[in-house]
Amino acid sequence: MTAALGPVPAPADRPRRERRAMRVLLVDDRERLLLFRDCDLGLSPVPYWWITPGGGVDPGETDRAAAVREIEEETGLVILESDLVGPVATRTVLHGYSDVVTTQTEEFWLVRCAAFEVSTDGHTELELLTMTEHRWWTRQELETADEEVWPRDLLYLWTVAEQGWQGPAVPVDLGTVEESTVPV
Repeated sequence: MTAALGPVPAPADRPRRERRAMRVLLVDDRERLLLFRDCDLGLSPVPYWWITPGGGVDPGETDRAAAVREIEEETGLVILESDLVGPVATRTVLHGYSDVVTTQTEEFWLVRCAAFEVSTDGHTELELLTMTEHRWWTRQELETADEEVWPRDLLYLWTVAEQGWQGPAVPVDLGTVEESTVPV
């Protein structure tokens, strides 16, 4: 998402990529959920939205290993695979950005943790450009937020994840959705 400002190519003219990604609902002992503010720098004005920590699965990597790695890289928190509850939900999401269209198959996991200070030292060069801030959110703050949050059904997903934490987690299929800055 670093395209130069200017006319945005039609969806058919933008590169396409497919990937698997692990997303983590990281909930602290104060009942707050960690989100990162992301953006599409190829558009003006620049659109912003909030996302859960997580990212792509590397070749040869298990889903759990990817979730553990992404949490450490994006937050500085070191967790074990056994700390992951889930997956609590799955979905396919189409992300249309100014420079690419991504079809992403996602699994969502829950991790309960003590409150901690987030470190972005492990962010990639692109994440340092586009993930402009982070914040711990309460349910009430999410309910009244006037900012874009992805996934759009995050409060429902948080409830599903918490129910799974209390007992056996069965992944909920959230279907196929589109969350885009430039529609596909």
